[in-house]
Amino acid sequence: MIPNETLSRWQSALPFWISFLLIPLVWVAAIQGGLWLLAVPLATWWSFGVLDRVLGLNLENADPQTGDGDLRWYIVLTQIWVPLQFLTLFGLIAYSAHSDHLGSGSKIALFIGVGVITGTIGINYSHELMHQKSRGERWLGDLLLAMVLYSHFRSEHLLVHHRHVGTPRDPVTARYNEGFHRFYPRVLLQSLKSAFGAEKAQLARRGQPWTNLKNPFFRYWGLQAGMLLLALLLGGRSGLGLFLLQAGVAIWQLELVNYVEHYGLTRKHLGDGKYEHVKPRHSWNAAQKASNWLLINLQRHSDHHYKPDRRFPLLQNYDNNDAPQLPYGYPVMTLAAMIPPLWRRVMNPRVRAWRRRHYPEITDWTPYNKGQNPLPR
Repeated sequence: MIPNETLSRWQSALPFWISFLLIPLVWVAAIQGGLWLLAVPLATWWSFGVLDRVLGLNLENADPQTGDGDLRWYIVLTQIWVPLQFLTLFGLIAYSAHSDHLGSGSKIALFIGVGVITGTIGINYSHELMHQKSRGERWLGDLLLAMVLYSHFRSEHLLVHHRHVGTPRDPVTARYNEGFHRFYPRVLLQSLKSAFGAEKAQLARRGQPWTNLKNPFFRYWGLQAGMLLLALLLGGRSGLGLFLLQAGVAIWQLELVNYVEHYGLTRKHLGDGKYEHVKPRHSWNAAQKASNWLLINLQRHSDHHYKPDRRFPLLQNYDNNDAPQLPYGYPVMTLAAMIPPLWRRVMNPRVRAWRRRHYPEITDWTPYNKGQNPLPR
């Protein structure tokens, strides 16, 4: 157990600020061009895979009852990121639109890197912010999601995914043997539909139509329209295209992570549309130290689903007795997910072992694999 006095020091929080190094790095790439345009993907996907190998695992846990007063250095980093990402994204759009040394291909390469940042870091930080009670933090989360045109992720994540993870009602739970390239178009469509349907159902329970201005989709649409307009004003049609490119890359990054987090892990159907409660074993856990610094403990996903209101420094690590373990951190696993034969070779035996361990009584997994069990009530 990490003592509170240790956790509260700025030195303890400092490794989680490593993501801020990506901002000067992407500006250097924009100014220098050339091979520097590879810097951001190399610094995230590749270098953290290597760092995980070198630095190993972090198995320590903080006291989950620690108050926000001892977490100020962790809380402020997600808040400060929002204006810095905004200035970086739109500053680079304006800079690229008026630069002579970057050709069309270089601009595309640059904004693929920007999308890696807004997806890997921005959407991840929005996920932390949307789970907080503070209205201000939730608004900051909305701003980050609007920058990648994926605002409905908040509604889908809070109202659908956390309630129905591991059941056929959750689009984000990747099914056993479902390759990422089949999962991706399915989740794009179903997540949007389920998010809108969940907000519509909430309003209906209060006797209000979906057109009521309390529907957060009006806020989502307004913020996204503002971001699109700003990109157009700063960079013209080219700036708008670059904005759309980074948003697409960011969404792809998010859904790669979603694919990894719950692949093949399903909650037991108890009959009549009832399912067992969510437990740590319904999410893949990864204790790799470096990638958890970059992703602010997102890889302790088993505990996040078990206790969704915990701030990221308090998320607990579980061993193999309580939660299934990924063989590598997310940077490596998301790369593997893009190669379905490799993914199946690595992960399918682990899913089958998980099933034998936790659900030996289930002999026919076909309804789980095909999403054919009854929808949860």
